[in-house]
Amino acid sequence: MSVKKLDKKALNSWVESLVAGQKVFGVQAKGERFAFAELTDASALRLDYDVTMLPPKKYFLPQREDLLTFKRSGGHESVIECDPFVLLGVHPYDFVAIRQMDAIFEKDNDDIHYKARRNAATIVVCDVQNASENVFAGCMNGAVVEDGYDVLITGIGKDYLLDAGTEKGEALLHGVGAPDARAEDMAERSKVWEANKAALKKHELKCAPADLPKLLGSSEEHPVWAEKAEGCFSCGSCNLVCPTCYCFDVQDEIDWNMDSGRRYRCWDGCMLTNFATVTGNHNFRPKVEDRYRHRYYRKGKYIPEKIGEISCVGCGRCITACVAKIANPVEIYNRLLEGK
Repeated sequence: MSVKKLDKKALNSWVESLVAGQKVFGVQAKGERFAFAELTDASALRLDYDVTMLPPKKYFLPQREDLLTFKRSGGHESVIECDPFVLLGVHPYDFVAIRQMDAIFEKDNDDIHYKARRNAATIVVCDVQNASENVFAGCMNGAVVEDGYDVLITGIGKDYLLDAGTEKGEALLHGVGAPDARAEDMAERSKVWEANKAALKKHELKCAPADLPKLLGSSEEHPVWAEKAEGCFSCGSCNLVCPTCYCFDVQDEIDWNMDSGRRYRCWDGCMLTNFATVTGNHNFRPKVEDRYRHRYYRKGKYIPEKIGEISCVGCGRCITACVAKIANPVEIYNRLLEGK
């Protein structure tokens, strides 16, 4: 696979060629914040952003997604969306989250709706240029990625390295009239990686991520759960902005003619009051404390038992989004380390 070195002008020309030939979603400014949206002009792309309001998981697991259509008279048809697209400017921690979602949705039985979108995507990762105020990806092995991406963009000085990591990536860089990166350029990229591992630690976790399952396993009765839950509004903001939350609800919707309809799924969250309510109106987690504790156990114990990775990449979105300021995972884990 090849690594090309481009200046800013050549990079813009490459982005313009992508936009002209296919659907591209890239990071753009929304006032003082940033969001992924369809890109129609290279000048609108912001690779220097700190963090997006929502993670790019929305392109693989949409907020609302039709699964199938049906008729009262009988018969149904799956709805599969698989139009090719490029996702441009994904930060490493969000790419780690996408790979975790891949593992989740491929485990046991493939989720054909997720997989169709995932296979249709070409993902261009971009190394972080400006750290957000609450990022702690450097503590969660999410500050950099060295493989798996289709293309990786790294800013070195006034230039950019574009590393094609897959055949999809090679196809995306096909025809780019730029020189190959030299050994000294790759050395500069390594310096960027090392700097980011240190810079993306606005909150310092006092243990290794691999220690969290055992820590949580002995902390079910810790007073921190009740203390923090007192301030929780059960708004679910932490769920909505999290790149590794994947829970959804499934509903049937009938058309006005009472003859046809659709089955759809939409985002759900374990912090919401009725998340664990089942038939008979029984709620398995009616207490805020139980839901609050469950969220951390899900991230730090249950998912690792399922796929072997901590389900938190350190993006810090939950910390920023929480109006009660009780959603900082690092604060919770460090408190558990201190004991009672």
